[in-house]
Amino acid sequence: MALTRTLRSGAWRVVGLITTPLVPADYLDAVVPLRNPDVLRGKIVGVRPETAHSVTLTLRPGIGWRPPTPGQYVRLGVDVDGVRLWRSYSVTSAPRGTARGDDRFTVTVNEVPGGAVSTHLVRRARTGMIVHLDLPAGEFTLPAVAPRKALFVTAGSGITPVMGMLRSRGHELADVVVVHSARTRADVVFGDDLRALAARGRIRLVERHTGTDGRIKPADLDELVPDLFERDAWACGPNELLDDLEEHWEQSGARALLRTERFRPTVVADGAGGGDVTFTLAGRTVPAGGGQPLLEAGEAGGVLMPSGCRMGICFKCVLPLREGAVRDLRDGTLTVAEPGDAIPVQTCINAAAGPCRIEL
Repeated sequence: MALTRTLRSGAWRVVGLITTPLVPADYLDAVVPLRNPDVLRGKIVGVRPETAHSVTLTLRPGIGWRPPTPGQYVRLGVDVDGVRLWRSYSVTSAPRGTARGDDRFTVTVNEVPGGAVSTHLVRRARTGMIVHLDLPAGEFTLPAVAPRKALFVTAGSGITPVMGMLRSRGHELADVVVVHSARTRADVVFGDDLRALAARGRIRLVERHTGTDGRIKPADLDELVPDLFERDAWACGPNELLDDLEEHWEQSGARALLRTERFRPTVVADGAGGGDVTFTLAGRTVPAGGGQPLLEAGEAGGVLMPSGCRMGICFKCVLPLREGAVRDLRDGTLTVAEPGDAIPVQTCINAAAGPCRIEL
């Protein structure tokens, strides 16, 4: 046995010499990409269209994966035109359980107009494709003890984390109302699944088609759900909808009952400023608009940017501002760096307010 180990070790060193400057692990990663515990990846093993502009991807994660809590999201890193871009997508499947040795999970991607990653995945995702992964994150989840009465208010792709909850723990919820908005009936992601749950009496579904019915307002909920403020509520969708709901619950003294999940930060400062952003270590300068996050400007210019939630929560995108000015898109706060400074700024929620230099 000892001789076998010695021969194997010696053979591996020989392979290392032959393949320098790369190491054998680099080649093994190319052949078995899910084996590396230090670089979490996933393989797409299923692609299923949901609507004309959305697709559900089934992924098999590699070593180092941790199963998500229903309602959490996962960051996917996808190489588009030679640039690795990261986006977050809610897990839409129920946990399969490690006892079965099957950690596969699904995410559902809605194509966003002009969205590089969503368009790439909806139109080009194929079985066998490898993507980079981050561990599940997010607090938009059900409590350990299921509430007696629950309400979910969603619009567009906001249904994705909720579907993960319903598929995983719907059997624990005795009284569930789902109010969902989409432009048309055909645009309702998981439309058949939601209607089937309603037909079986598992949920009460209120389906709103904004193309004909208009955008739902808090006053509509008062009529549609008479016991509105007796329910634990979860809401996910466009910022305008969530702003209105948070204000409505606040004015009714029931804000503690409402949890919201935003896919993008609320932008207050938009359009003013802008300028060239220089990434000092990459040696690249890119133009950036006053309403464009530094993160997106860098990615558009081919810079490999660190990122996380992309909405100012996780702080994975923080980089040193070495010179110049940036403006916080949420409240307009200006941050200025003099030469020699290294002021940390969140690139996902700050935009250029003139020429600036970022250390990356």
